[in-house]
Amino acid sequence: MYQAVRARLRALVCKVRTARRDSGMVTSEYAMGIVAAVAFSVVLYKVVTSGPVSAAVRNIVQQALDGRM
Repeated sequence: MYQAVRARLRALVCKVRTARRDSGMVTSEYAMGIVAAVAFSVVLYKVVTSGPVSAAVRNIVQQALDGRM
């Protein structure tokens, strides 16, 4: 009986320890994640809309439209 009680107690302790672990981000981490995502999207937008990249994309599309089938 002692071993059964001990095993049950050990299972409860493990369950409590598992529940106490961080299972997600807190509000400040969400805010930092959103700020980082917005900053990355702004940089990506600036790169894609820049002159050389825009010209390269335009050339690729033009070549695809001019191709023979």
